[in-house]
Amino acid sequence: MSLEILNVIAVSAFAFSGAIVALSERYDIFGTFILGIATAFAGGIIRNMALDVPVVHVWEQGYLLYVALITISIVYVFPKSWIMFWDRWNIYLDAIGLSAFALQGAVFAVAQGFPLGGIIFAAILTGVGGGVTRDVLAQRKPMVLHQEIYAVWAMLSGLMVGIGMIDVQSEVQYYILFILIIGCRVLSYHLGWHLRFRDLYRL
Repeated sequence: MSLEILNVIAVSAFAFSGAIVALSERYDIFGTFILGIATAFAGGIIRNMALDVPVVHVWEQGYLLYVALITISIVYVFPKSWIMFWDRWNIYLDAIGLSAFALQGAVFAVAQGFPLGGIIFAAILTGVGGGVTRDVLAQRKPMVLHQEIYAVWAMLSGLMVGIGMIDVQSEVQYYILFILIIGCRVLSYHLGWHLRFRDLYRL
């Protein structure tokens, strides 16, 4: 049940984020739905392809596809004055999607019997895949390649699940990690944390 709730949260957050970016870039209705759906599902598809496990295509996502479509539809009818407002707050939606999908990817890899490296890899790909796809399609600089710490938080999620620090059978621990990763991502954005070694050298 926890994983299903987290999937709904992740799909909603990334579909919302993708649709907002599309509208801020003046995409039409078709482009808005394509970008919203791609943001919501690309991470899982990329992960499965990289791990050589069966790919669950977009049209096979069941109720999650309807969650994404409904979310995008709601965003599309927003007043135009709301779009730039939500685009400025997109960092929070992105943080929610990153955390939820990274955790989902780690749990998926554990269920598939992958070792620690595979669990971390799955968490990173699932967590950042949707955001990277969104930014590339919108011709924006992908956050994962930007100076801010981004993929590190997905990696941390996979590491904590992989080494057993978090028992994914415990709903309390599951949601603690989910909230922790969101908090870390938001803090790294507002405090300007990054991994540029030239700046560390100056210190």
